[in-house]
Amino acid sequence: MTAGSTGRMVEEPKSAAGFLQATRGIGFDELLEAGRSDATACPLPRQADSVKTARDVTRSTLDDWGLSEFSDDAALVVSELVTNAVRYSLCPPSQDETAPITLMLLRIAPHVLLAVADPSDTPPTPKEPDFTSENGRGLYIVETYSRSWGWDHLNRGGKAVWALFGDSD
Repeated sequence: MTAGSTGRMVEEPKSAAGFLQATRGIGFDELLEAGRSDATACPLPRQADSVKTARDVTRSTLDDWGLSEFSDDAALVVSELVTNAVRYSLCPPSQDETAPITLMLLRIAPHVLLAVADPSDTPPTPKEPDFTSENGRGLYIVETYSRSWGWDHLNRGGKAVWALFGDSD
């Protein structure tokens, strides 16, 4: 599958990087350090209240860009991605316990790509959702509410899990 598939996981981890480079000539590593008007990067501590901060940053950024129609779905998805990043960056502890989680949003009109980078090299693994369990549905929610999603290794170590929002055309 590719980044153009509607509502399905991207099976090739470099698909997002290829999409970014084809459309903007930039990958996640560069986004983390770039000051761009069409991108926002927000470092987050590895703690539970980072989820609320990520939702707030996502909503305000989308409002500033005039893309508030994606706010509800993007806030739900970013909640799941940051929750996973916090959970998996703490257990087992990574080598650099000070490395933050980073929320990134990139406007690629008429789309928005949001990503959460964390220091863990462990790829996200979708599970069959168990609707009676309190957890295990995060990636199912990401898949359901975004146009497509996937993950990329970062050159500095760790990964970025991303979700694309926009029209299916």
